[in-house]
Amino acid sequence: MYSFEQLKIFVTVCESGSFSAAARKLKRAQSGVSQAIANLEIAIDQELFNREKNTPVLTENGKALLPIAQSILHQQKYFDQKVESLTQEHEHEVVIAVDESLIDENLIAILAPLCDAFPITHFDIITASTFDVEDLVRDGKAHVGIIYADGELKVDMDFFLLGQARFLTIAAPRHKLTELPVVHDADLKRYRQCVHRSAEHKELWFSYGISSKVWYANTHQTLVSLVSKGVGWANVPELSAKPMIQQGNVIALPVAHEHTGWMTSVGCLVSRRHAVGPVLEKVIQTLQSTSFINDHWEG
Repeated sequence: MYSFEQLKIFVTVCESGSFSAAARKLKRAQSGVSQAIANLEIAIDQELFNREKNTPVLTENGKALLPIAQSILHQQKYFDQKVESLTQEHEHEVVIAVDESLIDENLIAILAPLCDAFPITHFDIITASTFDVEDLVRDGKAHVGIIYADGELKVDMDFFLLGQARFLTIAAPRHKLTELPVVHDADLKRYRQCVHRSAEHKELWFSYGISSKVWYANTHQTLVSLVSKGVGWANVPELSAKPMIQQGNVIALPVAHEHTGWMTSVGCLVSRRHAVGPVLEKVIQTLQSTSFINDHWEG
């Protein structure tokens, strides 16, 4: 039966180009490397190298087996890392819940380097409404949550501010509201409103329904789509509306009390049901970084 050590020597010889180079890399005698390869060939009853020349050349069978050997060694390394993490009580999984309108390529780019820093930790990124994200963190189903902050003290979880996000009032280009030089609340109430509402029928405290005619959706992207089709007007994050605004599919309305949009706080919740290990600590540090606030939202 072959061993992991024999496979390691086989792969090292292939990567180094010779028995002598592999011996130097492994800090072993060249005779020991040659004997290990010979024992491997006997164990699997296959010739791996053509030894007619000074430099060993992989046989066709050797070429076929090399990537499999590399894969086996990779899996062994992963297994060893997992055992080490269990011994050191490192987190095996970190769940990050994010309001669906706050996740984009910039946020993913901030989180992506964590895969190299913690290769054996499973990351689970969940998108939901702010209310649902808060419930996930409160129940311990998520380690951290990125939400629109309501300013209330969270006694059952930790909180820190990330920055601010801009909300815009939008309508389709041919909507009657776009004909007004200034849009007042009384004008908005006359027309159908598309309102964000969670699965539990909770509305955000700064974009709740004020019109008697309402359509609901539980994602801001759906609201933007509804508005673009002329269903009604809506208050949505600039992050969600920007592509449609640039394409001319929706227009930001000149609302009297918010000419440049409504600013609301964005914050991060941290569950108290989980111990803060090195992985979670790094996630929190990443989210708290000044560059993240400045690059993603207005700090």
